Amino acid sequence: MGGPTQRGVVTYILSPFEQRAFAGVVHNAIFNTSRRVLSNVPYMGTAFALGYLIYSQANARHAYLTSKAGHAAEGGDH
Repeated sequence: MGGPTQRGVVTYILSPFEQRAFAGVVHNAIFNTSRRVLSNVPYMGTAFALGYLIYSQANARHAYLTSKAGHAAEGGDH
């Protein structure tokens, strides 16, 4: 750079031919993604199971209430 020599400054240079910027990216991404997804399965599975249970019970109750027996049980006229 044309200035005086710096003391105590160390610089390292790596050849572009020695760099492997994306070494193992695909391999690591697959295993890290699967590990993260599998660690969340208990939480997501519980939520989906609870949601499905509520949804199926609500549909069954709706089908009953819109039937002739449901109208008679609720005291409505049909």
